[in-house]
Amino acid sequence: MSIESIARSIKDFSTIIIHRHVRPDPDAYGSQGGLAEIIKGSFPDKQVFVTGESEPSLSFLAEMDVIPDETYENALVIVCDTANQARIDDQRYNQGKKLIKIDHHPEVDRYGDIQWVDTSSSSTCEMIYSFYINSRDQGFSMNEKAARLLYAGIVGDTGRFLFPSTTEKTLSYAAELVNYEFDRRLLYNEMYKTPLHVAKLKGYILQNFTVNEGGYSTIRLSREILEKHNVTANETSQLVGLLGDIEGILAWVFFVEEEDSIRVRLRSKGPVINGIAADHNGGGHPMASGAKAESWEETEQIANELEQVCKEYKTSR
Repeated sequence: MSIESIARSIKDFSTIIIHRHVRPDPDAYGSQGGLAEIIKGSFPDKQVFVTGESEPSLSFLAEMDVIPDETYENALVIVCDTANQARIDDQRYNQGKKLIKIDHHPEVDRYGDIQWVDTSSSSTCEMIYSFYINSRDQGFSMNEKAARLLYAGIVGDTGRFLFPSTTEKTLSYAAELVNYEFDRRLLYNEMYKTPLHVAKLKGYILQNFTVNEGGYSTIRLSREILEKHNVTANETSQLVGLLGDIEGILAWVFFVEEEDSIRVRLRSKGPVINGIAADHNGGGHPMASGAKAESWEETEQIANELEQVCKEYKTSR
């Protein structure tokens, strides 16, 4: 069983390096940091590092470690919340002695000496808590730091328990995690506070979105618009769910222009959209996916594909 193999591997190695995906979200930070805190608390003699590019908006959750290449020698490397190798932050992940993949996304790449993929889990943080429950008789323990991180990731990936991925198990795990003494009020404030400049961009989006006849909506955020509002491409992630409550919208896409490509953020309330993402250098969940377009012409193609899946969804109902 994967969980047993992962537990044995963690106990066998003295140096453990934990990675996650680029452009991280709370589940990426939470699963990476939460697992690190569980290992640190359970086995104080081990060296445990979390690596990847720091994301300022998530610094309240954890700080990344800066480690030299030689740290990977004879190390166990664990990659959390990342379906494909191209999206692993810090491409040194394959320089360790052993590699483990822990993820809840539909599988894109098979990589690692041990793979644990559970698409029925709401989040990778939910999987990490399940790992703890199944491994506590082997010396693994939970603590407040780990509980805070895992709870943040579950909350983030379930949209505060509103998404269909939320199950009875999800709620049960969340209920257990809140028994640990971390400040939930402060955590929520940090996760969902909106800076003034981002709030103004929210106003721009609400004033400029349209609902097409097919039940889909597109938002184009050019570099000019982002610069006008002093918002970074990463900060737009806070707004991607904005259109989810609008009547008549089945699915929507944010096109966010970056320096060398256009980030594509796809969301849905029914139509399956991860196939579109997979066809455009991306992937993700059936109702929440990301991709990359090379030009505005490609975004038109993505919009047409989104229209088509919405039509098919309507026809099938």
